[in-house]
Amino acid sequence: MSDIRFVMIGVAVLSVGFIVMAVFGTQYQDITIQTNEFTECYDYTDENVPVKIDCEERLQDRNLMFVGVIGILAAGGIALLKGIRGTWDNDVKPEEMLGPGGDKKTSDEDKKDNP
Repeated sequence: MSDIRFVMIGVAVLSVGFIVMAVFGTQYQDITIQTNEFTECYDYTDENVPVKIDCEERLQDRNLMFVGVIGILAAGGIALLKGIRGTWDNDVKPEEMLGPGGDKKTSDEDKKDNP
């Protein structure tokens, strides 16, 4: 793949990582506040009835989600850095190039003679 593709993939994956964190991270915001401020944690249902939950289990879920998002962001960062620093795309041998001007070994007259 070309270097610009790695840059585009890196930006897209980084964007997905931030979107996942924004969408799914908000459900863990209240559990973080509850564990810092209180000894017991509650989950509020749609009817505003508090249900006692295990704080450690919810914190473990939060940490697993956070590790997943960090993995997505790291993959995007690596792809972005590879695209920015990549010079291997410029080191292609002329005989391996495809497209117009890729075959430098034969002249235009030889191409006309040999179909």
